[in-house]
Amino acid sequence: MSCLKLFEVVCCSCCAVTAKLFIGLKESSKVVRVTTEHCGDVVHYCVQNDISMVVVGPEANLARGIADDLNKKGISCFGPSQRASEIESNKKFAKDFMIEYGIPTARYEVFTDAVEACDFINNRAEYAALVVKANGLAAGKGVIVASNKQEACEAVTDILQKYPDKNGVVVEELLVGEEFSFLAFTDGHTVQMMPPAQDHKRLLDGDRGPNTGGMGAYCPCPQITANMRSYVKTNILQKTVDGMRNEGRKFVGVLYAGVIINSASQVKVLEFNCRFGDPECEAILPLLKTDIFTIMEACVTGKLDTVNVEWNESHSCVTLILASNGYPGKYPKNIPIEGIEEVTKNRPNIRVFEAGTTFDPNTGSTLTSGGRVLAVSCVAPQLDEARHILMESVCVEKMVSFQSAVFRTDIAQRGIDFIMRNKKLSYADSGVDIAEGNHLVSDIKSIVKKTKLSDGCVGDIGGFGCCFDLRAAGYDHPILVSGTDGVGTKLMIAQEMKSHETIGIDLVAMCVNDILTHNAQPLYFLDYYACSRLDRHVARDVIKGIATGCELAGCSLIGGETAEMPGMYPPNSYDLAGFAVGAYDRYKHRALPRVADVTPGDVIVGLSSSGLHSNGFSLVRKVMERCGVDCDYPLDGARLGDVMLTPTRIYVRPLLTLLRHGNHGNGVRALAHITGGGLLENLPRVLPDQCGVQLDASLWPIPTIFAWLSAKGNIAEDEMLRTFNCGIGMCLIVDKNCADDVIARLMTSQEAMWVGRIGVVTSRDVDSSGDVVKVKHFNQSLVNCCEKKLTNGSPTKEKKQEEIKRKKIAVLISGSGTNLQSIMDYSRKTDNYDVTLVISNKETAFGLERAKRFGIETKMVNHKNFKNRQAFEEEVDKYLDDVDVVVLAGFMRILSDWFVKKWRGRIINIHPSLLPSFKGRNVHQQVLDAGAMVTGCTVHFVIEGVDEGAIIAQQSVPVLPNDDISKLEERVKTAEHDIFPRAIDLVTSRKISLMSHHNKIEWN
Repeated sequence: MSCLKLFEVVCCSCCAVTAKLFIGLKESSKVVRVTTEHCGDVVHYCVQNDISMVVVGPEANLARGIADDLNKKGISCFGPSQRASEIESNKKFAKDFMIEYGIPTARYEVFTDAVEACDFINNRAEYAALVVKANGLAAGKGVIVASNKQEACEAVTDILQKYPDKNGVVVEELLVGEEFSFLAFTDGHTVQMMPPAQDHKRLLDGDRGPNTGGMGAYCPCPQITANMRSYVKTNILQKTVDGMRNEGRKFVGVLYAGVIINSASQVKVLEFNCRFGDPECEAILPLLKTDIFTIMEACVTGKLDTVNVEWNESHSCVTLILASNGYPGKYPKNIPIEGIEEVTKNRPNIRVFEAGTTFDPNTGSTLTSGGRVLAVSCVAPQLDEARHILMESVCVEKMVSFQSAVFRTDIAQRGIDFIMRNKKLSYADSGVDIAEGNHLVSDIKSIVKKTKLSDGCVGDIGGFGCCFDLRAAGYDHPILVSGTDGVGTKLMIAQEMKSHETIGIDLVAMCVNDILTHNAQPLYFLDYYACSRLDRHVARDVIKGIATGCELAGCSLIGGETAEMPGMYPPNSYDLAGFAVGAYDRYKHRALPRVADVTPGDVIVGLSSSGLHSNGFSLVRKVMERCGVDCDYPLDGARLGDVMLTPTRIYVRPLLTLLRHGNHGNGVRALAHITGGGLLENLPRVLPDQCGVQLDASLWPIPTIFAWLSAKGNIAEDEMLRTFNCGIGMCLIVDKNCADDVIARLMTSQEAMWVGRIGVVTSRDVDSSGDVVKVKHFNQSLVNCCEKKLTNGSPTKEKKQEEIKRKKIAVLISGSGTNLQSIMDYSRKTDNYDVTLVISNKETAFGLERAKRFGIETKMVNHKNFKNRQAFEEEVDKYLDDVDVVVLAGFMRILSDWFVKKWRGRIINIHPSLLPSFKGRNVHQQVLDAGAMVTGCTVHFVIEGVDEGAIIAQQSVPVLPNDDISKLEERVKTAEHDIFPRAIDLVTSRKISLMSHHNKIEWN
């Protein structure tokens, strides 16, 4: 749908979209505050402002005669006259009209007396008189479909009491069938029908709950045949337009016919509306290809027969309503809505239509203000695809949402079911090859057979279930322990490398290592392999790896599931999940963890990982993307992809031997598998509240891959430790008196892994908010790791250490130092810089006190004590010998060319506007005087010209209607505190630099 010919659109403000237009956040249109309840106000405004055409949405305005009033003033109106709009506003007129002109509809009677109506319902009606309608407009809430006569009578009484001015009720025959909406453009003669849509009136899935104004719709409807469309156009829509014209009620605008079609394909009209239906409109118009203004203009000028109205017939649209919790009853308001603009950016085939919304100019937030808040529409080639994308965006990813939003999940289900019932397909047609799956089962039988334990397994794969005899496996009093997991986006590396043989080991390892922490012996394993289209050779390689993992863990691969799901996954991709079951004997084995036994002084024994294992790969791929490297990148004498695919270590054999043979494992209080969450989040899972852990990273070897990720990705220490295992795949908490024996026993195992002390259990305050796990010497250990060659022909050891060394920055201030505070706070989260010196030219600057509290050296150099500017700057420069970068944070002195040239490329400043606009001083006053709608802040390199250095980063801030200097300044300061430290991080990490001979940024 497009509007190419419009010079200007004027809207009456009613929701957040138009409110944003009103305050000038969008420039394509404007909004006026006109009271739409009074037609005269609208007409007066249109006359005064030379409006040429009015498009009326609400039926209430049409029923009041707004089209007539506009036409009298020579203003075209896309919408019917007052008399024509009675097709909706007067149900008795509409029913009488249909009978007179032979338009098929339900039988009916009209009543103004409740007693008489109930007598008809109970005794005199020759049909199921269970549909009760208010005779006039009721904002979509005046129709009750009763399930029995008593409910129908209650509805009559309720409607007559609630709507005493509607001239009674219409009692109709209950028709059985499926309801559809047929809309058409008309100029009073010609009818141009839109694709049929289907509304969903009930609040809840399965058409349950109260009636609403509509909870969603889809278009077109596959149930509607070409013959049905032709019948509706000729015998309902055209007949109605012709009949209205004959009655002196020429109908111009959109005519809406709500119909019901029974199992014999008989069509009857349920109701007429005199305008676009909602939510049908949001599902129909996204499919319109013809310029909509061209159509409307043709309607009001009587030339619709000259316009070829085209639709996107190869696509479908599904619309979902997000309603307030409590609708259609009472509901809360002013709840913030998130993601309206973001979802349309991320999903171009999705549009969000706002209804019950309002805009808060103080916060820039869109808030809920009505029952039905948003209509979210998705266009796609297939109906089920459109619904899938829509539900994934709203239900799963919650790309657009607000608290306690109510919505249905079955919109368009009837259409999708109809397609599935009537389209004759084989399973292979849908992309599922059963024969290929059968071949795979044959291929893997011999592989699976190798994993069977001598005792316990019963039967072969291929049955409906898998059996295991615990008693035969030696468990008289078993406690079962189960675990399930996947391997995350490590799969994407395997698929990119086309290397599938080891990813199955990872799958087994992630599951069995988890249940091992309970002293459970893994007994059997089941896998789930899902793909878009089965490639049995790839699947066989994956299952080989699973079988190898099971052998390493000493458990049986006794079953699994292979699922082909075309459309669910991208081509040539697959997903994995695993499920392991193990056991320990209630009376023979020590249950772990023994959290209550853990005490300060216990030793943390670490078992080395084989590398990344299977966690953190989303961050790994982000680092690769940022560095512009692929899986062939050389790392430590191998390809990066091969390093990453090193399979997860399985710890079952050495640890079960320790825990179950002899008394050597009695001192083990707990095991912690270091998976997602890293060392910082997995150890606390087996600690009592009063205990913490102190680790020393210098005590264990850290694989090169972790140092590479930290350096190349500029990943902070805390993030590294919370995302990756950092070289330790399993931790044991051991009684300090038993630690040496435990380490000795593990070192004699046949596993090629490092074992040793890596820390101790400490006491901590239960109410403390500090970290439970603390790690010292981590950054230095990464530096030590970098002494190895990271790549073929890599830089020297000294250069590697320089690459990972934190830069020293000096901050120059003149005032309170709020930006300084944000810079100092951020330094605790980054590996790239430390604030080592703060210099002020004013003794009273509170920023000096902030720096002292942070433990940072301070200097006060009063510019008034020097005969000229350069002398002052030379004194400042004396203190900067050991500094890498100079940062100006509210430093109220203009620096000389001498100083700026000396520090070129190493001195940066922040300016409170979006440069190159509004340079110099009094910036906020300049912004307000200019009437700017947007301002912000800019971090830039400092060169000789004032505020002319190359821009490093910017952040925008809206200028709101009620802003003064102080309000605007406060909002910009908040943005400064966010962007300034991050820009410093870019410079100190050497991601960006200033070109040697040009005032331009260079990305490294």
